[in-house]
Amino acid sequence: MQFKGKVYVFGKDVNTDEIIPARYLNTSDPAVLGRYCMEDARHGFGTMVEKGGIIVAGDNFGCGSSREHAPLAIKSAGISCVIAESFARIFFRNCINIGLPIVESAEVVAAVKEGDVISVDLDEGKVLLPSGKEVKVPPFPPFMQQIVARGGWIPYLKAQYHSF
Repeated sequence: MQFKGKVYVFGKDVNTDEIIPARYLNTSDPAVLGRYCMEDARHGFGTMVEKGGIIVAGDNFGCGSSREHAPLAIKSAGISCVIAESFARIFFRNCINIGLPIVESAEVVAAVKEGDVISVDLDEGKVLLPSGKEVKVPPFPPFMQQIVARGGWIPYLKAQYHSF
């Protein structure tokens, strides 16, 4: 899996209420959630983000509640990947469950700025920075790659079930 996109930088401790504010949780419609993605962190983000963009953030991204709406809002806004120094554990798993690739790398976070374009290769475990430098990151295990490639845990299980 490879992604190339414009970087959108956020700070540390971005919580799920900032990712998708509670006032928008009266729906599970991905289009609506995507429209209000990061609304309280950056007003209008969900409607102005370039498709394929990459969120880069500090430590503890996705902290707070365990709602799956947060990664769904990010994915529905058109973000292809999230890179952070670290992720809240439940948020990490929720991302994989809905097919949103995420990468932990303090080195990438320190090296990029808003508007940079970077490439992420999850198969090889590397990120290509605008400077041309290549940063090694943990490659996604094949099982997780399959889940993300199918669009999440449920589509992955459906494909496995239908293959019998």
